[in-house]
This record gives sequence, C-alpha cells and structure tokens, in this order.
Amino acid sequence: MRVQVPPSAQKTRKIRAGLFLYLDNLATNHFMKRSLPFIFITVFVDMLGYSMILPLLPFFVQAQGGDAVLAGGLQSLYACLQLFSGPVLGSFSDRYGRKPILVICLFGTAIAYTIFGLANSILILLLAVLLDGLTGNNLTTSFTYVADITTPDERSRGMGIVSAAFGLGLMAGPALGGFFSVYGLSVPAFVAAGIAFVNTIYGIFILPESLPPEKRSQHKPTLNFIGQLQMIFNIPYIRNLLLGIFFLNFAFAGLQTNFPLFSNERFHWDARQNGFLFAFVGVVSVFVQGFLFGRLQPKVGERRLSLFGLTMMMLGMVGIAIAPQAWMVYPIVALAAFGSSISIPALSGMLSSRVPSNQQGRLMGGNQVLFSLTAILGPAVAGVAFEKIGISAPYWIGSGLAFVALCFAFRDFPPQPDV
Repeated sequence: MRVQVPPSAQKTRKIRAGLFLYLDNLATNHFMKRSLPFIFITVFVDMLGYSMILPLLPFFVQAQGGDAVLAGGLQSLYACLQLFSGPVLGSFSDRYGRKPILVICLFGTAIAYTIFGLANSILILLLAVLLDGLTGNNLTTSFTYVADITTPDERSRGMGIVSAAFGLGLMAGPALGGFFSVYGLSVPAFVAAGIAFVNTIYGIFILPESLPPEKRSQHKPTLNFIGQLQMIFNIPYIRNLLLGIFFLNFAFAGLQTNFPLFSNERFHWDARQNGFLFAFVGVVSVFVQGFLFGRLQPKVGERRLSLFGLTMMMLGMVGIAIAPQAWMVYPIVALAAFGSSISIPALSGMLSSRVPSNQQGRLMGGNQVLFSLTAILGPAVAGVAFEKIGISAPYWIGSGLAFVALCFAFRDFPPQPDV
C-alpha cells in the first residue's frame, strides 16, 4: 500500500533539501574563497621568486669567483632536483594532506632565498640551490589542492587561475629583480624571502586542509619518482592526455630561451624589445587564464577548448617561423599564447577529473616530471635546431610538436568515463 504524503509535508521536505543544498554550496564557496587566493599567491610567489633569482644567479656566482660554467651547472642541478621532487611531494601530500606539504615547501623556499641573500661562498650558493630545488616545487601541491576543492565542472577554471598566477609571477619577477638589484644584489633575494615567509604564516594559521584523513592514500610515500611516473602512464584512460600535455609543453619550452636569438637575427631586436614582447605574452596569458577561460569553459567545454587551443598554438608557431616583418610578431605570438593558455588548463582539468582524490598528488607530481623534462629538453632541441638547421627551425619543430599534442588530445575522443 502506497502512503500519500500530504502537500504540506512535501513542501517542507523541498524547503529542507533546498536549505541543505544552499548551506552546502555556501560552505563550499566560503572554503574556496579562503583557499583559492592563498593558492594563487603561493604559485605567484613561487614563480616570482624563481624568476627574480634565476636571471641573477650568474651574478651571484660571479660575485663569489665562479664562472658561466658553474652558473649553468647550478641551473641544471635545480632543474634535476625539481624533476625528482615533484612526484615525491605529490605522493607525500596524498598520504599526509596538502596543507603540511604546502607550508613546508613555502618555508623551505623562504629559507633558500634568505641563504641566497646571505651567501658569501660557492658552497653556500650550492646549499641554497639544493634547498630550493627540493622544496620550491609548490606548483604540484597547489594544482592538487585546487583539484580537491573544486568540482569536476569547476576544475579547469581553478587550474586556469593557478596557471594565471604562474604566468603573472614569471612576468613580474624579472622586472622586480632588476629594480631591486639596483640597491644591491642581495635585496631581491631578501624581498622574495619576506613574501614567502608571510605566505608561510598565512598557510599555518588560516589555510584549511583540503584532503580529509578518510580520503588520504594508505600507501607509504616512495622516493622512486620514475616508478610513480610509470604507474601513472599505466592508467590507460589518462595516457593520451598526459602525452598531449607533454608535447604541448615541449613545443613551448624552447621559446623563452631561443626567441631573443631569433628576433635579433631576423628583426635586429635588442633586449629591451624582447622584454616588451615577453611582458605582452604574460599579459595575454594572465588575461586568458584568469578571466576569459572561466567564461568560455561552461559554454564550450574543456575538450573543445583543448583542441581549439592546440590548433591556435600550432598556427601561431608556423606564423612565427614565416613572419617577414617585425610588427607581425605581436599578433602571431598572441595567437600562440592564447592557444597554450586555453589548452593547458583544459587538459589539466580533464586529467584531474579522471583520478580519485587520494591519487591527485601523485598524478600532479608525475605531470610536473613531464613539465620538468620539457624544460630541460626543449631549450636544448631549440638551440641545436637554430644553429644546425636554421633560425626558423625551432618554430617549425614546435608547430609539429603542437600537432602531435593535438593528435593525442583528439584520440581522447570519446573519453573514458571519469573516475
């Protein structure tokens, strides 16, 4: 026998369900309002300090009697340490939570920058590079934190905000580093350390934990980052996305180091003109990832945005290779920057939505390994191509790599069911 619920009771139930839904959304929005600004600042500070210190590293080495070979060796050491630390920190965050790893990384970064400022020998500089290389990889845990606090529909927009902080830090760092270095080589390092210390204090007392104990991984963290990367690639329904992200970053990695040589050779640009262009690229990236992506994603969808962005990036690379006049570079580079700024958060959001919460750190750590590999290989490939093949060769190669990324992203259609 079916019992009929009176209309007044039905109405009460609907009101109660609506109230619970409202309170749940309110709590979620409050949580995100407290957390996302911190994550944005964390990534911004990380990239700001990195891009302030890295261009000055040769001068730090020179001040202690070192040469260009030693400066290059320290930069390579930093890249190798980042390659190792990304998946390891991600694995620890899956087991022990995101907040402690973020706070430890921020504190380590602050100490490392302080050591840079106080360094009076090559050995002390080496210590600073070692510490920052091991703890300065905040990007992995930051992306993982965003994956925890966003729904699958919101995830790509959250990734876009973090990517905007990444671009803004890279854009502002060299300018601030150059400005503060007028007052002494140690001043930029102390400024970066002060910002990192303030963010550490905020993280300790205000930042909430995003991964509750019941959702944490029960596996012990491992230091075998190669094994973690292999494990991630063994997941079939994310393999195409991982390869797409790898080739996308590979295509873009050589531009920052190679473009000044290209523009000088073809258009006779100097450092000032190249600086204006890189600032312009930073503005485009921040606008797209911080503002435009969040408005396009609900209407267009992540998968279409990823394909569209990769196509724009591929065409932009071709445009750079064949541009006959200097004024054409700005709209062409804007096209390439728009493409990469659209496709990176779209692919990252799709990738994150297919892995459970207790594996997010490991996933983002593995993704960071791929990013670090492209940061190592990309400039080397672009440099060899520039010298041995021709000044346009790095951009033809970059266009081909973007096409390969597009093919892997296209192979993801139709996607496997989300986890």
